[in-house]
Amino acid sequence: MEILITVFYIVVCVLLFALAILVHEFGHFIVALKLGLRVEAFSIGFGPVLWKKRVNGVEYRLSSIPLGGYVSIPDVDPEGTKALEGEGGKAKPEAGDVRVKIPAWKELLVAVAGPAMNVVLAVVLAVGLSLVPGAKFGIVPLDIAQVLPGGPGEKAGLLAGDRIVSINGHKVSSKTDMQTEFLISKGRTSEMTVVRGGTNVVLVVEPKFEKVGPVAEVPLLYVALADVEGGVGAPWMVDRSPLKQLAWDAGSIFRVLKGLVTPKEAKATSQALGGPVLIAESLYRQVRRDPWDGIGFLRFLNVNLAVLNLLPIPVLDGGLIMFALFALVFRRRVPDFIVKYASLTFMTLLIATGQSV
Repeated sequence: MEILITVFYIVVCVLLFALAILVHEFGHFIVALKLGLRVEAFSIGFGPVLWKKRVNGVEYRLSSIPLGGYVSIPDVDPEGTKALEGEGGKAKPEAGDVRVKIPAWKELLVAVAGPAMNVVLAVVLAVGLSLVPGAKFGIVPLDIAQVLPGGPGEKAGLLAGDRIVSINGHKVSSKTDMQTEFLISKGRTSEMTVVRGGTNVVLVVEPKFEKVGPVAEVPLLYVALADVEGGVGAPWMVDRSPLKQLAWDAGSIFRVLKGLVTPKEAKATSQALGGPVLIAESLYRQVRRDPWDGIGFLRFLNVNLAVLNLLPIPVLDGGLIMFALFALVFRRRVPDFIVKYASLTFMTLLIATGQSV
């Protein structure tokens, strides 16, 4: 029976993860169609194609790997989906099948549409969760109730009654904030400021990192935080107000981006970022713990996808936006060979670091 339950939750997590990617790709797809651009294919899943049907010039596909999907728009990104297509996934070339130099403003709208749809889904989920009485929200205050013997907290000098207020000079107000700072500074000791009896005390601490799954790991101080009456939800279920919750989501992501461009934090931050395996693992744990927390994680994931895909990096939507804006401002396009090699370079870097956005 437990095996069937596990399989059920795995299927649910795959569908939720795929939804975030499909919504993103559907944004590109529907805007491209509305603008009259040539769309070759829209696939649910990627890899070898299991089923396909051509309707009004678009080949709709069901592919073998169900973790998302892709849309093939040759006039915008002629090389972008080749790696995702299986041998049976290539549509037959048509006469005159060459890239058309479409107006840059159309490329811009198509590129923006993907992240925009992730934002729309995130808003829908945030509003929906705010209306669910059983969904738990709130921040666990960083008030130390107990320090376990022999742990990193005791070695650092933490005492019951301390309140953690900052780590490495960055203000923290929740468990998620604290764990983010530790992940960004992994491999180095951290300066932790606590309020003790009305006075700020600076401690030096090195948390212990423990795996909570095949890939995921969390930093631990071996301390117990003060209980919150009625309990709270997962770390990303901060506020029932959709606006405040989405603002927190975006702020958390921008803190990570800041870590990526800060020299002494960049290496640990890039290692802490999660690829598809870590994301799926985290989603699975939350759905099993509490379905509403799992939906909240999906909301956070969509904000994550929207922000990261808008970065001005070739091979991401932000790269297409950057090239389109260049064409609009300077009335000339970036040469194709520059776009090609810049995209290949950044794709290699993303694969090398094991990240996915």
